[in-house]
Parts: sequence; C-alpha cells; structure tokens
Amino acid sequence: MDLLFLPNTVEKGPRFVPRTTFRTYHLPKADNFQYGGFYYIGKNTAHIEKLVSTYKRGYASEGLENVKAELLRSLQQEKNLIPEVILCEARFDFASIRNFSQFLRRHPVLSVIPFILDGSGLNEKELEQYKKNTRPDEIIFLHNCEDKDLKTKIQFLRKMKASGAPAPLIEEAARDRFNPGPLTKRAFDILVSSIALVLLAPLFLLIAMAIRIESRGPIFYIAKRAGRGYRIFNFYKFRTMHQDADKKIAELTHLNQYSAESVGPVFFKINNDPRITRIGSLLRNTSLDELPQLFNVFLGHMSLVGNRPLPLYEAATLTTDDYAARFMAPAGITGLWQVKKRGNKDMSVEERINMDIDYASKCNFATDLWIIANTPSALLQKENV
Repeated sequence: MDLLFLPNTVEKGPRFVPRTTFRTYHLPKADNFQYGGFYYIGKNTAHIEKLVSTYKRGYASEGLENVKAELLRSLQQEKNLIPEVILCEARFDFASIRNFSQFLRRHPVLSVIPFILDGSGLNEKELEQYKKNTRPDEIIFLHNCEDKDLKTKIQFLRKMKASGAPAPLIEEAARDRFNPGPLTKRAFDILVSSIALVLLAPLFLLIAMAIRIESRGPIFYIAKRAGRGYRIFNFYKFRTMHQDADKKIAELTHLNQYSAESVGPVFFKINNDPRITRIGSLLRNTSLDELPQLFNVFLGHMSLVGNRPLPLYEAATLTTDDYAARFMAPAGITGLWQVKKRGNKDMSVEERINMDIDYASKCNFATDLWIIANTPSALLQKENV
C-alpha cells in the first residue's frame, strides 16, 4: 500500500499513515497545480526517513506498478497536489524504469517533475548501464547527498524542466544541442590534459615546493564546486591563500568587486586580496594556480573550455529561470568571459552570467578552439584578482 509520511509530534521519528488520512497544506501554485513533498519508489527505510526530514511529507511505494495510476488520481482527487520530486531506487529492471520515465515526460503536467534515480549501491559499470538504459533526469547517491544540496539540485532540475530546457541526463541527443560534437570535445580534453599532465609534472613539483616553503598548509586547494547540470565535484587548484582563507569571507564582503545584492546572483572577488600569499600572487597573475584543474578535465568533471564551476553558495543563487541555463554548458578551465573580460574589474554580474548563457547556447568545437587560441593573451593579468 502506498503510504504518506507525516512528522511525528512526539519526536520519535516519522510515522507511516495510510493515504486516506492525507492533509492538504499550502504550497506555491504553478499552472493551477500544487507541488510539494516527495514520492519515493523503493524499500530503503533510511532513505525514506532522510526525505521525510528534508520534505516533511511525501509518498512511498515499494514498486512501480501502481505509481502511474496513483499520480493520475492525485491530480483529480487531492486538490491538484503532486510531488515536487520523484525518486526511484535503481533496483528495478531497465524497461520498467524507462517506461515510467517516458510516461512522466509525455504527460502535460507531470513532465515538470524531476525523476531522479537513486544509484546507491551501484558500482561504476552498473551506474553507466542504468544511465544509458533508463534515461532519468539525474542519478544521485542519496545516502551521500546533503539535504541542502539535494533540495538545490531538485530546484535546479525543476526550473530547467519548467522552462522547456532538457535536464542534465534526460534526452541526451537534445541536450547535446548545447554542446555539438560531445565525443570530439571529450576526446580532445582527454588527449590534451593527459599530455599536459605528463609534460608539466616537473613544474608541478617546483610549485608545490614553493608553496610549502612559504606558508603552512596543504599544497592544493580543494573545494566543492557546481558544474554542468549542477553536478558537484572536488575542484583542484594550487593553494594561493593563507590557511582558512574561506572563513574570512564575511570580514571582507565590503571589498567585493561585485556589487552585493540582498537578492539575486552572488559572486565574490576582491582586488588585491589580503589573504593571498606572495607565491600565490605570482601563481594567480600567471594563472599557474589553475593547472591542477587538468586533473578535473582528465577525470571528466570539467572540460578545457566551458563556464567556470561555481562555489556552492554562488551556484545556489543561480537557480531561477533566467540564470539556470548557464549550467547547461560544461564546467571549464577557460571560457568566453575569461577571454573577453579577464581582469576587468568593471564587469557586472549580469554581464558575466549573460556571457555564460551565450556560451551554453552557442558553443561548439570551433568556438572552443577560438577560445583556447585567445587564452594565452588573457593569462597575464595586471591586477591581483
């Protein structure tokens, strides 16, 4: 039986109550339908409880058989209330999941609901098989996904689907209109990054020694960044700041190169940043601090050319219909605005985002080669940013 989860008032965890005790709650309306809560398809109690703690309310079903009818019935009988997201365990056969995904995409109302596959427990080979054969909007590992990251990712997927743009994994042929020649681009990335990593190994060693001699702390700066389709990955750079520099952002907000707005997109950049070390200043002025991102390119997290991957606090402000399109392009070491506006302290947030969106909508391999050819002249910047 499909169940509805409601918070327990005596704080003993979520309790399962029959669907007939469903209570309507106020949610934002979109096209006369209300979206809220979750629908989980599977048996993993721990994952259900995690979703309950995140969304407070939702449905769960152990199988796919009755979910279609249940969703259609909810459109008519529950005051037009439908789930904000549908998550399905990757334990059903490919055909069943694919058919369900197609059912959602073809429905005029349900098509805006993100359909996410929970890949927890799958190995790399199995993951690729499910990605290839089931066509979800996204695949996540629910047990490793923080609540905040999960909600932000779902919000991004909903915005993209509602605007008519393809979600990151759905309909790959349509998605690739944003990135013609994906195989050529990927092959080029692997070839160039692997050769560069071998040739630059001695330089990596020298830079590492210089960083370690000047200041205490790790050689590499590793941070979570959001790339294409809001995929979160570990981003690598040579460390150019003193340790714990990220903790001082609040103290330096008044120096932000970009105007600080209470709402809307947020970027953070400081001219002559006092947190930067002497070696770090040299690395930044020559862009040598970016070299470790060749590992990201080789691993497939990034491309040589694309939109810059963003810190999570910045990416979280770019999930509206107007801005989310910039995440349809791959994350890149260099890109359109880096070539055109590198070091320009007068560049506005809107100008930067518009160039990201322009690249995402028009990028192709020829454009990438043009950007790469023009990158060397933009590498040496006069200001310390």
